[in-house]
Amino acid sequence: MNTNKENSSLNKDIVYDMTPFSHLDYPDHLSCIVWLVGCNMRCDYCYNKDIVLSKKGILSFENILFFLEKRVGLLDAVVLSGGEATNHTLVEFCTKVKQLGFKIKLDTNGVNFGAIQELVELNLLDYIALDYKAPEYKFSQITHSNNFKSFTNTLEYLIKNDMRFEVRTTVHNDLLDENDINYIINDLERRGYKNSYFLQNFLETEENISNISQSKKTFDQSLLCDKLNLIYRY
Repeated sequence: MNTNKENSSLNKDIVYDMTPFSHLDYPDHLSCIVWLVGCNMRCDYCYNKDIVLSKKGILSFENILFFLEKRVGLLDAVVLSGGEATNHTLVEFCTKVKQLGFKIKLDTNGVNFGAIQELVELNLLDYIALDYKAPEYKFSQITHSNNFKSFTNTLEYLIKNDMRFEVRTTVHNDLLDENDINYIINDLERRGYKNSYFLQNFLETEENISNISQSKKTFDQSLLCDKLNLIYRY
């Protein structure tokens, strides 16, 4: 696929890699995953270290669109992940993906509120997975970012606009304990969140940002509040 626009967002090599087929990342849909370089956080447990620290990818959106043109009728959706996908200009790409008939799911930390709001208001997103990284009092410590307020702006916006989305938290037991998760549960309930809340275990790899190992502490699920539909992902 070619474009005559020199400043087009489609021809920039910002895609670290692509997973051509997944039945796990978008509920009830067959999708491909587009991994975009860079991130505005440095979460201690992040296992996508190479993607987060990369400044240039090996593929462009043009390459992905060429792939998708050959997958019409075979795949249902495109998942935008990273890194943090909203660090990049997504409107042009998402518009063309929708024109091909695919749904779009966005994985995001929610910090780039303006970018997410634009995509939602243009009806370019069908589903969002929003990472609630940590309670406010631990947010900077774990993410090395001071953008908790921006995250909550996104959370409240998605709740009020009745957007299809899920909230999820990665749990490393040395970083987040049962009290921290209960804080998040109570905060979500207070803000009016009514969907499922997903807890996913930290998986030890050699590539996580802070080179942390598996937790030495145990996590007692029985101590968690019974207020939301908690779903555990392992």
